[in-house]
Amino acid sequence: MTIKVLTGFLAIAILVLVVELGRRRKLTFKYAIGWILISLLGLLFVVFDRLLSWTSALLGFALPSNFIFFTLFCFFSFLSLFLTIFLCQQNNRNDIMAQKIGLLELEIKKLKENGK
Repeated sequence: MTIKVLTGFLAIAILVLVVELGRRRKLTFKYAIGWILISLLGLLFVVFDRLLSWTSALLGFALPSNFIFFTLFCFFSFLSLFLTIFLCQQNNRNDIMAQKIGLLELEIKKLKENGK
């Protein structure tokens, strides 16, 4: 099996997996779009391998593999930052929700005490 076939299979597998996760509502479109774009870009470079060589040379990379590694590094760094921001937002929402639940429990306790 050549690397071209393996790469194409992997890109198609990622695309199918992401679409299936989106269909089952396990992954929202907001998060799936990046994975879909990466898999389509991978398929594009598999089909038109000269495009990969041309793009990497245009951007000053000595080897197309260096371009691929750099691009993936940038993508995963951006993804990590994006997920960190999402996690911080979720923590803030959880804190606010816990405070609201505490206030509601206090209010229920006061109403029970007044009703006795």
